[in-house]
Amino acid sequence: MKFILFSLLLLTTAIQAEQLKIVAKTFNADEKKGITVFKGDVKIKKGFDELNASIVTVYTNAKRKPTKYVAQKNVSFYIKTETGALYKGKAQKVIFYPIKKEYRFYKNVNIKQLDEKKEIIGEEVVISTVEGTAHAKGDGKKPVVMTFEIEEEK
Repeated sequence: MKFILFSLLLLTTAIQAEQLKIVAKTFNADEKKGITVFKGDVKIKKGFDELNASIVTVYTNAKRKPTKYVAQKNVSFYIKTETGALYKGKAQKVIFYPIKKEYRFYKNVNIKQLDEKKEIIGEEVVISTVEGTAHAKGDGKKPVVMTFEIEEEK
Protein backbone atom coordinates (compact mmCIF):
# COMPACT_ATOMS: atom_id res chain seq x y z
CA MET A 1 0.00 0.00 0.00
CA LYS A 2 2.84 2.41 0.81
CA PHE A 3 4.35 1.74 -2.63
CA ILE A 4 1.05 2.54 -4.37
CA LEU A 5 0.65 5.77 -2.43
CA PHE A 6 4.28 6.70 -3.11
CA SER A 7 3.83 6.05 -6.84
CA LEU A 8 0.76 8.25 -6.95
CA LEU A 9 2.58 10.99 -5.07
CA LEU A 10 5.49 10.72 -7.48
CA LEU A 11 3.23 11.17 -10.47
CA THR A 12 1.27 14.06 -8.98
CA THR A 13 4.14 16.15 -7.64
CA ALA A 14 4.48 19.72 -8.79
CA ILE A 15 6.55 20.05 -11.93
CA GLN A 16 7.58 23.60 -12.74
CA ALA A 17 4.91 24.89 -10.33
CA GLU A 18 2.18 22.93 -12.13
CA GLN A 19 0.53 19.81 -10.78
CA LEU A 20 0.44 16.66 -12.89
CA LYS A 21 -2.82 14.78 -12.42
CA ILE A 22 -3.49 11.30 -13.83
CA VAL A 23 -6.92 9.68 -13.60
CA ALA A 24 -7.56 6.11 -14.79
CA LYS A 25 -9.67 3.06 -14.00
CA THR A 26 -6.59 1.01 -12.99
CA PHE A 27 -2.85 1.33 -12.64
CA ASN A 28 0.06 -1.03 -12.04
CA ALA A 29 3.50 0.16 -10.97
CA ASP A 30 6.91 -1.51 -10.89
CA GLU A 31 9.31 0.72 -8.97
CA LYS A 32 12.39 -1.36 -9.83
CA LYS A 33 11.72 -1.12 -13.56
CA GLY A 34 10.51 2.48 -13.35
CA ILE A 35 7.30 1.71 -15.22
CA THR A 36 3.72 2.59 -14.31
CA VAL A 37 0.83 1.57 -16.57
CA PHE A 38 -2.54 3.33 -16.42
CA LYS A 39 -5.54 1.74 -18.17
CA GLY A 40 -9.12 2.69 -18.88
CA ASP A 41 -10.22 6.22 -19.76
CA VAL A 42 -6.84 7.68 -18.84
CA LYS A 43 -6.78 11.46 -18.46
CA ILE A 44 -3.56 13.36 -17.81
CA LYS A 45 -3.66 17.08 -17.05
CA LYS A 46 -0.80 19.52 -16.42
CA GLY A 47 -1.49 23.21 -16.77
CA PHE A 48 -3.17 23.75 -20.15
CA ASP A 49 -1.90 20.43 -21.55
CA GLU A 50 -4.25 17.46 -21.55
CA LEU A 51 -3.74 13.91 -22.83
CA ASN A 52 -6.49 11.27 -23.00
CA ALA A 53 -6.05 7.62 -24.01
CA SER A 54 -7.05 4.04 -23.31
CA ILE A 55 -3.55 3.15 -22.01
CA VAL A 56 -0.69 5.34 -20.78
CA THR A 57 2.69 3.99 -19.71
CA VAL A 58 4.94 6.30 -17.68
CA TYR A 59 8.68 5.58 -17.59
CA THR A 60 10.82 7.07 -14.81
CA ASN A 61 14.56 7.31 -14.20
CA ALA A 62 16.52 6.27 -11.07
CA LYS A 63 15.55 9.57 -9.43
CA ARG A 64 11.87 8.73 -10.09
CA LYS A 65 11.45 11.58 -12.57
CA PRO A 66 9.29 10.87 -15.66
CA THR A 67 11.39 10.43 -18.80
CA LYS A 68 8.73 9.25 -21.25
CA TYR A 69 4.95 8.94 -21.50
CA VAL A 70 3.49 6.54 -24.07
CA ALA A 71 -0.25 6.94 -24.75
CA GLN A 72 -1.99 4.34 -26.91
CA LYS A 73 -5.41 3.74 -28.45
CA ASN A 74 -7.82 6.57 -29.15
CA VAL A 75 -5.49 9.32 -28.02
CA SER A 76 -6.73 12.91 -27.94
CA PHE A 77 -4.88 15.95 -26.66
CA TYR A 78 -4.58 19.69 -26.09
CA ILE A 79 -1.09 21.22 -26.02
CA LYS A 80 0.24 24.71 -25.46
CA THR A 81 3.85 25.27 -26.55
CA GLU A 82 6.30 27.58 -24.81
CA THR A 83 5.91 29.92 -27.80
CA GLY A 84 2.15 30.10 -27.14
CA ALA A 85 0.88 27.90 -30.00
CA LEU A 86 -2.29 25.95 -29.15
CA TYR A 87 -2.81 22.46 -30.58
CA LYS A 88 -5.76 20.06 -30.44
CA GLY A 89 -5.77 16.66 -32.05
CA LYS A 90 -5.94 12.91 -32.09
CA ALA A 91 -3.75 9.94 -32.98
CA GLN A 92 -3.48 6.26 -32.18
CA LYS A 93 -0.18 6.61 -30.33
CA VAL A 94 1.60 9.56 -28.71
CA ILE A 95 5.01 9.61 -27.05
CA PHE A 96 5.95 12.60 -24.90
CA TYR A 97 9.54 13.22 -23.79
CA PRO A 98 9.30 15.68 -20.86
CA ILE A 99 13.03 16.47 -20.75
CA LYS A 100 13.06 17.58 -24.42
CA LYS A 101 9.42 18.74 -24.21
CA GLU A 102 8.77 16.94 -27.46
CA TYR A 103 5.63 15.13 -28.63
CA ARG A 104 5.68 12.38 -31.26
CA PHE A 105 2.32 11.40 -32.79
CA TYR A 106 1.77 8.19 -34.77
CA LYS A 107 -0.93 6.65 -37.01
CA ASN A 108 -3.99 8.53 -38.23
CA VAL A 109 -2.66 11.81 -36.83
CA ASN A 110 -4.87 14.88 -37.11
CA ILE A 111 -3.60 18.03 -35.40
CA LYS A 112 -5.15 21.48 -35.52
CA GLN A 113 -3.21 24.56 -34.49
CA LEU A 114 -6.07 26.54 -33.00
CA ASP A 115 -4.46 29.98 -32.83
CA GLU A 116 -3.24 29.89 -36.48
CA LYS A 117 -6.06 27.88 -38.10
CA LYS A 118 -3.62 25.27 -39.42
CA GLU A 119 -4.17 21.53 -39.70
CA ILE A 120 -1.72 18.66 -40.19
CA ILE A 121 -2.81 15.18 -41.22
CA GLY A 122 -0.21 12.43 -41.46
CA GLU A 123 1.12 9.18 -40.11
CA GLU A 124 3.93 10.69 -38.01
CA VAL A 125 4.11 14.22 -36.63
CA VAL A 126 6.68 15.66 -34.22
CA ILE A 127 6.12 18.88 -32.25
CA SER A 128 8.79 20.54 -30.11
CA THR A 129 7.02 22.67 -27.51
CA VAL A 130 10.24 24.56 -26.68
CA GLU A 131 11.27 25.47 -30.21
CA GLY A 132 7.74 25.77 -31.58
CA THR A 133 8.61 23.52 -34.53
CA ALA A 134 6.71 20.71 -36.21
CA HIS A 135 7.44 18.21 -38.95
CA ALA A 136 5.35 15.44 -40.47
CA LYS A 137 5.56 12.31 -42.63
CA GLY A 138 3.02 10.32 -44.56
CA ASP A 139 3.36 6.64 -45.27
CA GLY A 140 3.70 4.83 -48.60
CA LYS A 141 -0.04 5.12 -49.28
CA LYS A 142 -1.02 8.46 -47.74
CA PRO A 143 0.74 11.82 -48.11
CA VAL A 144 1.00 14.50 -45.44
CA VAL A 145 -1.74 17.10 -45.75
CA MET A 146 -1.21 20.64 -44.46
CA THR A 147 -4.10 23.10 -44.52
CA PHE A 148 -3.77 26.77 -43.59
CA GLU A 149 -5.19 30.19 -44.38
CA ILE A 150 -3.28 32.80 -46.36
CA GLU A 151 -4.36 36.40 -46.21
CA GLU A 152 -4.24 38.12 -49.56
CA GLU A 153 -2.49 41.49 -49.81
CA LYS A 154 -4.73 44.32 -50.98
